[in-house]
Amino acid sequence: MKCLNNLRKSVDVTNSKIQNSFGFTLLEILISIFIFAIVVTTVFGSYNFVLFNSKTIDKIISSCEMGQNCLNRMIVDLESIHVCLPPVYSLPDFDDPPDTYRIVGDVSDIDGAGFSRLRFTSLAHVPIKYEPQSNIPEIVYYVQAGNDNNFVLRRADNIYSDKPFEEKKSDPVLCENVKSLTFIYYDQEGAEYENWDSDLEGFGYATPVAIGIKLEIGNDSDSQLFETMVAIPVYRSEVR
Repeated sequence: MKCLNNLRKSVDVTNSKIQNSFGFTLLEILISIFIFAIVVTTVFGSYNFVLFNSKTIDKIISSCEMGQNCLNRMIVDLESIHVCLPPVYSLPDFDDPPDTYRIVGDVSDIDGAGFSRLRFTSLAHVPIKYEPQSNIPEIVYYVQAGNDNNFVLRRADNIYSDKPFEEKKSDPVLCENVKSLTFIYYDQEGAEYENWDSDLEGFGYATPVAIGIKLEIGNDSDSQLFETMVAIPVYRSEVR
């Protein structure tokens, strides 16, 4: 009988050891869950951080490409500018129509913000359909209010007409999310002007020798500034 009791005690001790070897207490399980939660939170936090940065980088790259493409288009247009020179050009009389090849730059107010606008004629015409070569292309850069309180830069490229220029929603968009657009005009002495009109006596009926461009795109918290200057290959000096 005594041997049987000793055997039972031995079996109970063995079973207890087995249970202690392969089982977990409630505290151990809670600690494991806590550690697992920390690991999961860290992993997902890192994933969200990487994903957010990736989207931000993609957005910055997209804005840079859009801004650079916009400036490249402007450079091509301005380097292909067409200006009427003496002796073909002569001083206008009081009742003469505007010069077909005039260069006019002014500042327009759009929803309380001032944006530069530029009109000129250029050989860098992009025809939508067949047009006779004798027709004169007129290019106008202007900013227009878009959706979600954003501004877009449009490029009008039309055959010259004596009718007043009209902005159209169908004009191609060069750039979106425009915060500011400034054209700076330089005369032969290097003086800077915010406006220009080659049809006015105050400018000596001359055209600028260079045009600077400042384009800022983005939003209030993040924006990018693009700048360049284009030397006009053909310009008209003052005519007296």
